[in-house]
Amino acid sequence: MAKEVIKFIDLFAGIGGIRLGLELALRKAGYTPKCVFTSEIKEHAIKVLKQNHPKDKITGDITKVEASTIPDFDILCGGFPCQAFSAAGNRDGFADTRGTLFFDVERIILEKKPKGFILENVEGLVNHDGGNTLEVILSNLDAADYWVSYKVLNSIDFGVPQERKRIYIIGIRKDLCDSPISLEKFPQTQKKLGKILESGKPTSDSPFVKLLLEKFTVEELSGKAIKDKRGGTSNIHSWDLELKGPVTDEEKRFLNLLLTERRKKKWADIIGIKWMDGMPLTKSQIEDFYQNDNLQEMLDDLTAKGYVRYEHPKKQITEKHIAPNGKVVTTSRRISDTTKPKGYNIVAGKLSYEVGKILSPKEVAPTLVATDMQHLYVIDNGGLRTLTLREGLRLFGYPESFKFDIDEANGFDLLGNTVVVPVIKAVATRLVEKL
Repeated sequence: MAKEVIKFIDLFAGIGGIRLGLELALRKAGYTPKCVFTSEIKEHAIKVLKQNHPKDKITGDITKVEASTIPDFDILCGGFPCQAFSAAGNRDGFADTRGTLFFDVERIILEKKPKGFILENVEGLVNHDGGNTLEVILSNLDAADYWVSYKVLNSIDFGVPQERKRIYIIGIRKDLCDSPISLEKFPQTQKKLGKILESGKPTSDSPFVKLLLEKFTVEELSGKAIKDKRGGTSNIHSWDLELKGPVTDEEKRFLNLLLTERRKKKWADIIGIKWMDGMPLTKSQIEDFYQNDNLQEMLDDLTAKGYVRYEHPKKQITEKHIAPNGKVVTTSRRISDTTKPKGYNIVAGKLSYEVGKILSPKEVAPTLVATDMQHLYVIDNGGLRTLTLREGLRLFGYPESFKFDIDEANGFDLLGNTVVVPVIKAVATRLVEKL
């Protein structure tokens, strides 16, 4: 007897991770999955989609597609773009669905009335605009006559060694059942990074890596981040490596102290600004927690070398904008407050260095994003190297059979924006069971 065919569409498809998770869930339940429509605009993502689904036609910009022209289907998949809600974006979001790509998901659901849908987005969507953004999405889907459920799930609980929290929203048409689908109590399985690492790959011999290996053993480097934004034993700083010039032991002690002291909230009240994570402190404020007869000389030396910046504190300003729907949207940003005295601050920056972190095989990877995946290193044969693309795929739960014939830079860009396949499979399984 032929298996029942379940048709689905894949919007904002990326490299097809949501599709893959749904297909795995359908096949496990005894159905035959059939993708009848795929939409994606990124050139390199389309290249990977065609490698894995050579017979499929890939449609471009979904905003230009009439919903009525899309073939009938049972399930809609969509990881609609998340820049408006993520910490990496400007978090302006929207006050209504108009003018956003969620609107395209909504209009297709309203036109085609599928049996169900699976949507994925960043964790920041939950609290964006005080929860109003998510409320708009949920209420609009409810008004379309769907039971809607959502849950933030972490990939480390699904056998993937990556800390990645994402919100999953699923819905089923109300005429098909009498209650929402539960996204609670998934079976949990965990795995450490060492389980997915390859070995014997070429290691880096760049000047920066050579410097790291001169200063530390690979065992000392394991699990360490290279950045000047945080203190603690899990971080290696620019002054530990003397990247900007020689630093005395006393100067290192002072820099480590300033690094943590400048983050204390009491300074915001003293300076007269809203608290920010890392405030410039005047010489007299520094003398409250550090005494040295040569303090000014030390500050001048560290400023000249670039370890410290002499700058005004920053004040937060709010601005109001009129959104396309006519509603007022409030945003905030920081600018230098020239009415406040200048102070000394650590010159800190994200991705300041070639190596961002050396991952420990005994731990899990941090949340992988497109901008920093090439800055993550692992230990291999006594040296250091970047992650391979295959390791990157494994960190998102893609099978070994998945084709990913693409250059490293574009490959990591695609991976940083993809979904975790085992989580999608688990969520999709709940929808399939309800159907």
